[in-house]
This record gives sequence, C-alpha cells and structure tokens, in this order.
Amino acid sequence: MTVIKQTVIKQEDLIQSVADALQFISYYHPVDFIRAMRAAWEREESPAAKAALTQVLVNSRMCALGKRPICQDTGIVIAFVEVGMDVRWEGTLSVDDMINEGVRRGYQNPDNVLRASVLSDPDGKRTNTKDNTPAVIHYKLVPGDQLHVEIAAKGGGSEAKAKFAMLNPSDSIVDWVLSVVPQMGAGWCPPGLLGVGIGGTPEKAMLLAKEAMMDPIDMQELKARGAANHLEELRVELYDKVNALGIGAQGLGGLTTVMDVKIREYPTHAANKPVAVIPNCSATRHVHFTLDGSGPAQFEAPDLSEWPDLDFELGSDVRRVNLDTLTPAEVQTWRAGETLLLNGKLLTGRDAAHKKLTDMIANGEPLPVDFTNRVIYYVGPVDPVRDEIVGPAGPTTATRMDKFTRTMLEKTGLIGMVGKAERGPAAIDAIRDNKAVYMIAVGGAAYLVAKAITASRLLAFPELGMEAIYEFEVKDMPVTLAVDSNGESVHREGPKIWSAKIAERIAAHAV
Repeated sequence: MTVIKQTVIKQEDLIQSVADALQFISYYHPVDFIRAMRAAWEREESPAAKAALTQVLVNSRMCALGKRPICQDTGIVIAFVEVGMDVRWEGTLSVDDMINEGVRRGYQNPDNVLRASVLSDPDGKRTNTKDNTPAVIHYKLVPGDQLHVEIAAKGGGSEAKAKFAMLNPSDSIVDWVLSVVPQMGAGWCPPGLLGVGIGGTPEKAMLLAKEAMMDPIDMQELKARGAANHLEELRVELYDKVNALGIGAQGLGGLTTVMDVKIREYPTHAANKPVAVIPNCSATRHVHFTLDGSGPAQFEAPDLSEWPDLDFELGSDVRRVNLDTLTPAEVQTWRAGETLLLNGKLLTGRDAAHKKLTDMIANGEPLPVDFTNRVIYYVGPVDPVRDEIVGPAGPTTATRMDKFTRTMLEKTGLIGMVGKAERGPAAIDAIRDNKAVYMIAVGGAAYLVAKAITASRLLAFPELGMEAIYEFEVKDMPVTLAVDSNGESVHREGPKIWSAKIAERIAAHAV
C-alpha cells in the first residue's frame, strides 16, 4: 500500500510568512536587481540619467540599512500560490483570509509602517481599506507536499502603464511593444524590466506578463552565451530595441531604459495573438518562500556589499531656491534641465485633494489654503515611525494631475509643481500659458527625499489620509526642472537626443 506523505501547513505559519515577506521586500531590493542597476549606473553616460540612478542606489542602501520603504507607494500585494496536492491545512480561515491577515500585519507593523493604498468601491466612494487588503491572489494546484508562494508589492505608477492588445497572428510583437513603450512615458520609473505575456486569452496573457516579471534578471548572461530559442531571441531583440529608444532613467534620456525583458507564452486560438506588457519599476519588490510544515518562512538579509556605497553629490552647478520668497519673475528665469535645491515651505496634494479643490473652485467656495506664489508637491507619504518627521515621501505620477493643472494655475495663484515623470500636452500648454514651472523628484528615492523634510503640518482635508494637504518644511530637496515657463520639457528633448546618439552608434557598429 502506498503511503502518501502529507504536510500540515499551520494557519499562523502562512500568516506570519506573508507579513514577514512584505516587510522584507519593502526595504530590500532583490539582489539580482541591484546588480543590474549597479551595472546600468556604471555604463550610463547621460549626466541626468546617471544622477537619477545614483539617487535610486543611494536610497536603496539607506532603506536596507534603516529598514524603511524603498518607495512611498508600498504597492498592492500580489500573491502567486502553488499548493501541493498532498498539503493539509490546520486552521479555521480560508487561504485567502490567511494571506490577507498576513498583509494586514505586514502593513501595520509599528516598526516599519507601510502605506495603505488599496481602495474599496473603485468606481464609487473609493474608500481606503486602511490595511492594504485585499491582496490579488492566484492559485495553482500542483503535485507535491509543499506550499510555494511568490509575494510581490506592485506600485500603482507602473501598474497604470500596463498594455494589452489582441494582435493578428501575422503582426509583429516587437513592433507593437516598441509602439507602446513610448506611450508609457516615465511614470513607471525606469529603468526597470518588462514582463511580456503572449498567447492564451486576454486575461491569461496579462497573468503571464505579471508572472514573467518574477523571473530572475539574467539578460547580460543571456547575451554573453547567446539565445538558444525563439523566446530568448525575442527577449534580446526587445531589450536592445527598447533601450535604443533612449528614454533612460526617469525618462530623462540615457542608455538604459530596461535592464531585462522577461517573456512567458501559452498556446492560443488560431485566430488570435494576445499580447500583454507590464513594466516593473525601480522599486521592484518580490520574494519567494516555501512552507513545508516545519514553521514560518525565514528571510535572510542580503549581503549589503552588493550595494554600491555611493555619495549623493549634486556638485556646484545647482540653484538654491527659497520657496518662502518665490515670485513669478524668479521662476521665469529657470530653464529646463536645471537642478534646483528647494528650501522653505512646500505644499502637498495629489489626486483626491485636486478633485476637491477644483470642485470648490467650480462652486465658488473659498479654498482652505492660499496657493498664491506657492509650489505643490504631488506626494502621498508613508506614516512616520519613531523620530521621523514624515515617512518615505517620493513623488507620484504627475500626469494624473494634468486635467486639474490649468484650473489650479489660473484660479489659485499656484506657480510651481513637483512630481515624477512627464506632463502631457494639455498640462504643458497650461504651464507655458501661465508662466509656471514643473519640477521632478526621482521616483524610487522616497527615503532619500524624506530626509530633506524637516517639519510637517496638516492644512486641509484630513479625511483623505495620505492624500490630505500638508505643508512640509524642506531643506535642500533636490529636483530637476522638467518643464520651464516657456513650455520646454526635458522629457521631450532628453530621449530625442539619446535615441539619436544610440542610433549613430548602432550605425557605426554596423559599418
């Protein structure tokens, strides 16, 4: 008689493992990602892109040492769960509820509070669930007596750039990817990696793309040994051609836009070619663990010698700005591409606050804050712990505020904005017409940015939580002028310059 071994997975072991995994990935980048980022930093020639990569690497090391989040957007939790068919459970909760209890504990850990970003009623009241539950969970039943879990925390900026198409069977996947990556802009905080899913059905292709992003980064090894099959050839072709677009770190123009392209495929209907692409950002966070009945998963801290010990130095070619005495005349002297150090009082506000403000303006109601000659920072920070003024406080994607920009500039006296990534044509037109400016802070450097904040006080809309309007006192907060008062944009010019340089090199190499 065959004796079937059964592993007993205790409810508490899974809960604790999920909670510990989420804490672990909040402050430790995967080592393969750090190696790839370090290599990209070493070969980068664009000064603006290299400065951005420096901030990301400095921030990553600070977070690993200080055990605080890499990015203020601590993500929506995704769990890929493979359940061995010989596993038995000991507990009273469903597996979904166990995982969600782990998420709850992980995000509410008082030693390292993570930002709750998940909203219920997504097309209605959009109420924050307060604990980042529920997770998005995918299951597979597989042979064996173990439980395998891949936990990821995916930021909203990169998720917002996911693309899907139902191509014709004869259509080129390369052509399609090269057409959609520029549409993503820089809101996904490159450099990162692209997950590509091919085949199946629409929902399967998207799932394949998400799964692909969890695979180890090995592009340089692949290029060194050479492609062994069609998918590896496709990976290399996409890697080379996407980087040839010259988008670069933070969209500023440079040599590295992606550090790898990962692809998974599945058989599909003869009439179809579903394809999905999902980017993973410079705050890539995921970890795998296995439960075998012996207790909760153990997560070993990585060797910090893998992290380059860089100094973040701006050099002498910077302009110090006093926000408390700022005038329209002064901002009109600034030019796109300049590095600025902000000092003084900086307002905050993002999507929900902008919606409230513009509704109040439309209704003729007085505003709770005087925006005259002020600068607003698009941010939703992590709650502070211990002696922090504010938790990690990196920028959010500015394009979501584009539809509010003209009203804010024309009706409130606002003269400057700080966010991440490019602005759309309507926002740039509004900035130019009102002689205002837009600056960027580096996405993926949230803890580093927070160190420039010396005081914080709530001004309006406390019910919005992390989206409320605050006033920060900042000291030497580094930003780049992305759109000047003439409407010149570094996100238009930088990639154009670097794509031309890369094309010249490719042409010269082909001769």
